Amino acid sequence: FLTDFTENELKSCVNQAYDEKFESSEIAPLVQAGNTNFLELYHGRTAAFKDMALSLLPHLLIMAIAKEKENKKTAILTATSGDTGKAALEGFANVPGTEIIVFYPQEGVSQIQQQQMVTQEGSNTHVFGILGNFDDAQRAVKEIFNDQSLARYLAAKGFQLSSANSINIGRLVPQVAYYFWAYIKLLQKGSLKPGERMNVVVPTGNFGNILAAWYAREIGLPVHRFICASNRNNVLTDFLNTGVYNAQRPFFVTSSPSMDILISSNLERLLFHLSGGDGENIASWMNALESGKQYQVNDKTRRGLLDFTGGYATEEETRSTLGAVYRETGYLMDPHTAVACKVYQDYLHKTTDVTPTVIASTASAYKFSETVLESLGIPVAPDGFKAVHSLFQATGVP
Repeated sequence: FLTDFTENELKSCVNQAYDEKFESSEIAPLVQAGNTNFLELYHGRTAAFKDMALSLLPHLLIMAIAKEKENKKTAILTATSGDTGKAALEGFANVPGTEIIVFYPQEGVSQIQQQQMVTQEGSNTHVFGILGNFDDAQRAVKEIFNDQSLARYLAAKGFQLSSANSINIGRLVPQVAYYFWAYIKLLQKGSLKPGERMNVVVPTGNFGNILAAWYAREIGLPVHRFICASNRNNVLTDFLNTGVYNAQRPFFVTSSPSMDILISSNLERLLFHLSGGDGENIASWMNALESGKQYQVNDKTRRGLLDFTGGYATEEETRSTLGAVYRETGYLMDPHTAVACKVYQDYLHKTTDVTPTVIASTASAYKFSETVLESLGIPVAPDGFKAVHSLFQATGVP
């Protein structure tokens, strides 16, 4: 990946990105709770897994601009369901030669997530809450990127567009690394012998994080099963079970807002690979999704999906899992991780697959303190910030 960069250039970017801004010296600790391994990806500045890649992307972009001798200002246009926005703002704040513009659903993020974004400091940061959901924001951003007349207009004004969403390969590729890291930690613990396979469970909305795990396997990581966990917006679960992607369904605002998505952008990338690079077919499916909100993949592509399994958790199941795991093990998780945990429990009951498994823990419980308090049966504070203090007093978890 990223073969335009030399090894020394990549090392320079990596060393600048992964430093003391992460509260854990391991960057992404693998923590065991009961018989489950959680890969904690939320120890960066914004307390969510998007920090893992968005700490690196600005350095890659600055270096790319210099290598290409590009003299236009780069406007980073980003849609967020809650976490990408803050991580992108944090990463690009005051980066020379850039502006960062974030759109988020005004009624679809937690109070903490919203305040993280709208209080961001930086002379080049711009944040807008929209009347709509993440799919609306993402669709609009894609339309802007595909508008050639707008691109010409912006170029004449000295601007070019880029993105901090996982539609930007520079955002997606760094996420491959932490799946190798998780495997290494399992080897060190003695849970695996070299070459033995592991499973990964990923709470999934836009399909980028689980696609990074698939890329990891394609370049040699021994992965047995990709377990795709959804909330009540379970379009991916149905797709993996049937081969039909049907976004003609109600949209639900849930306690795991980063997964409140009906159009999963990165699935298009996976389908392209599984179809053998059949761009014509992929384009027809995406056009069908745009016009009729659904498409069906062919048999060849569906066979490639056999290593994926999908499952989902209801709001009630999410809360009960979160509470049960804390009571039984003392491990505190956020609602997205609880969705993944419940889907993995269902998978175990259904398959009895004993392959060592890693669950991607994607956000700090404190970003969703109200939901976590409710799940633990603790009276909920009147706002998100008081809930943070109540949660700490009740659990003592840092």
